Amino acid sequence: MMKKRVLVAVLTASLACAAMAQETEGRGPVTNLPMPRFVSLKASEANVRRGPSLSHRVDWVYSLRGLPLRVTAEYGHWRRIEDRDGQGGWIHYSLLSGARTALIEAESVELRSRPDVDSNVVAVAKRGVVARIETCGETWCRIAKDGYEGWVHEDALWGVEPGEIIE
Repeated sequence: MMKKRVLVAVLTASLACAAMAQETEGRGPVTNLPMPRFVSLKASEANVRRGPSLSHRVDWVYSLRGLPLRVTAEYGHWRRIEDRDGQGGWIHYSLLSGARTALIEAESVELRSRPDVDSNVVAVAKRGVVARIETCGETWCRIAKDGYEGWVHEDALWGVEPGEIIE
């Protein structure tokens, strides 16, 4: 019985390594979606595991619905993710959403009425706030949180690649 468990663990680890090697190819081997890519946490609580199966140890638990995460590898129903700090692991795909969100990285950010530094300030968001991304041009993103909407420079956000266009 012990040999069988070791063999399963070695096999799972080998397959996970193959999935990780594929991340550099630009497309996920399971979804054929771009790699890496941003997603958000659909669940209000999600276990992040050491490997792509329920038999792997839980390293952490995310508990912030909407948290932006970067998918870096795919294996079956599992996605290897990382957060803003580079921490991560494997999470079941059902706990993730394709809805785009961003984390405010600057100490505070002014949401503006237009994508222009001279436009009116409509709200201020503090570091750590998670907001929905509505659209992004080359340098500005329109975000929404708790009934407030406005434009912020993409440099103040984690959850969008530099120059990424989101429609």
